[in-house]
Amino acid sequence: MDTVIAFIVIFGALVFFHELGHFIFAKRAGILCREFAIGMGPKILAFKRNETQYTIRLLPIGGYVRMAGEDPEMVELKPGFRVGLLFNEDQTIQKMVVNNKDRYPDLRIVEVAEADIERELFIKGYEEGEEELKTYKIAKDAVFVEDGVESQIAPWDRQFNSKKLSQRALAIVAGPMMNFVLAFVIFALLGMLQGLSLDEPELGQLLDDGAAMEAGLREGDRIQEIDGQTIGKWTDATTIIQQHPNEEIQMTIERNGEIMTIAVTPRLQEEEEGINRGVIGVYAPVEKLSPLKAISYGAEQTYLWIKTILELLGQLVTGQFTIDALAGPVGIYKTTEVVAESGIYYLMRWGALLSINLGIMNLLPLPALDGGRLLFFGVEALRGKPLDRQKEGMVHFVGFALLMLLMIVVTWNDIQRFFLQ
Repeated sequence: MDTVIAFIVIFGALVFFHELGHFIFAKRAGILCREFAIGMGPKILAFKRNETQYTIRLLPIGGYVRMAGEDPEMVELKPGFRVGLLFNEDQTIQKMVVNNKDRYPDLRIVEVAEADIERELFIKGYEEGEEELKTYKIAKDAVFVEDGVESQIAPWDRQFNSKKLSQRALAIVAGPMMNFVLAFVIFALLGMLQGLSLDEPELGQLLDDGAAMEAGLREGDRIQEIDGQTIGKWTDATTIIQQHPNEEIQMTIERNGEIMTIAVTPRLQEEEEGINRGVIGVYAPVEKLSPLKAISYGAEQTYLWIKTILELLGQLVTGQFTIDALAGPVGIYKTTEVVAESGIYYLMRWGALLSINLGIMNLLPLPALDGGRLLFFGVEALRGKPLDRQKEGMVHFVGFALLMLLMIVVTWNDIQRFFLQ
């Protein structure tokens, strides 16, 4: 259960901040955001605030912000169409009821002769029993009502494609950038809360059930020698300890100016590929960072891991490792299970790495990803006009289908790796 909670929290945080980047900059550009979704598939939870519906969906494979104009608008008023109209105090249309009109006794039923619900915002038509053609203005925040469900109209100036290229690009790139910001914040918090590991021959925090605690060692003890070998740094100590699983070693330490020798028996820790090592249940010494140093540490770690992941991607492209090395949701869940057992700080670091990975993956110039959309924006900038929307949509659809196929392959590899071997 702890693993499930940890996975949900990490996944939710990564997707939330990614989509929050899209959402904030889309709203700043004046784009109508119809839905802010965490997850895919059927809705689990939904509520509406102002003009946006917020949903949590069943499948933990992403999320999205549905912006007006990205998809065809849901309702089109064609000549001959009969629609019920409700007006506000300014006598402009506030609601257009498509069906179940008997639920609204104050409706004016109009047969549409002409309508523009995007740019000019009007309906021309004939009221029941009248032959005079009338023109009705539509409010910019008017809604359609179909089967009792309200859907706000999207005037052209509230649609995604009406905005400047720079505004659209910023709304798209803000998602991955927010993932990098999240990783930076997590690393900075780790610097302040956990501290920075030091390569000093001094004992840090001891595990309550570890061999070091049982032998009588204490946090702050400074290691002088192990089995007669002089210890100058933390890695010297760990190297010797790891070489003696289930074998007693003599540790000479300094405590409050007093030199003493304590016998410790490192416990056996089995690792993958048959590698065994000794551990005594103690962490390296740490230095708690000041806020200023923590900010610097957060930036440094974020840059380091961005660089590392890009290098690994380069190895994937050049064939230095294969698709079998990739992990999908199952692999991430199993890794989260292992990391969660090591404590909250390790879980935070894992979350930061996943956030960076999500940001980089989304910036790849592949259809259906943010990077693919930015690539189309680049082509638009060079051509001086946008590409055909239908053709672009088809490319993204095919790209999405291929990504789903890749997800299935990677997930199947995860299942074989963790459950069928």
